Amino acid sequence: MPLARPTRFGKPPPIRKRLPADTRRKLPRPPVNLRVREYAPCRLSDHYHTTLSDNLMYMNYSHILQSDLPPKPPREIRLRWDPSNPYAKYRKNHPVGGTQWSKIPPEPSTPANITRLEAVQIHIMSKDALTSRSNLLGVIAALRALSGETEAGGGALAKGVKGVEIVLGKKQVGGWIRAGMPAGAKVTLKGSAMYDLIATLAEFVLPRLREFHGIPMPAAVSSYTSYLPASSNAVKASDVAGVVSFGLPAAAMGFWPQIEVNQDAYPKMYGMHIHFITNAVGVGAQERARALVSGFQIPFVRKSS
Repeated sequence: MPLARPTRFGKPPPIRKRLPADTRRKLPRPPVNLRVREYAPCRLSDHYHTTLSDNLMYMNYSHILQSDLPPKPPREIRLRWDPSNPYAKYRKNHPVGGTQWSKIPPEPSTPANITRLEAVQIHIMSKDALTSRSNLLGVIAALRALSGETEAGGGALAKGVKGVEIVLGKKQVGGWIRAGMPAGAKVTLKGSAMYDLIATLAEFVLPRLREFHGIPMPAAVSSYTSYLPASSNAVKASDVAGVVSFGLPAAAMGFWPQIEVNQDAYPKMYGMHIHFITNAVGVGAQERARALVSGFQIPFVRKSS
């Protein structure tokens, strides 16, 4: 049996196959997807798994089932096709109002479907970008400073995260915006970066806002014949989605530590919208999402009816 050849460690192995180059960035692309794991424990993530998850499952439990409520009378509407007409005998009358998915009661609260935070999105719109695309540089620089994400993150972003994205108009509105025109920018955060942003928002930005009592909520409209909690307000289509959204004025941008340390580098301050995206769906989803967000020290205030 022939002896193995000794390996020389002083010389790198020859490159047999070149890595494919990115035509846009002029950099080689690795054959595998690079992932940067969490290198430090996240305080808010541990707080959710140790405290919030159990409290949310207890708070969202309802003793009133949909089957125990009195049934609603059927709607008397004119059918589209007359069953007595022989030419329309086999035509199907579709249900009115669509599939009514938003009226389906939520599933029972269990450890498997407990409300959790999936992503946080920051969106900034700039009307000056409609006249010149160069006016978006300040918006992009602000989002990169707040999130720490670049345009594509060096190809090492998590699934569903695309870094800082340019928001384009989808259709013409009033003659001042057309389809394909840049109107702003947005960034989506997941994982530890999402919790770090929430901690900065709750500890540095919101306490410094003047006359800020909390995120406004509509008045409660729940009744005794409903399976929703007493503080629910499921009267709009947006209330059945587990997304909590609110806006911050332009003055709040200077309260972020990432912006305050070098505020003179930005041409102007921008207002922003922050969206907390959860996995809650169905009736009462936004109430469950608000309960989750309030556990991260984000205050809410109820409007008077």
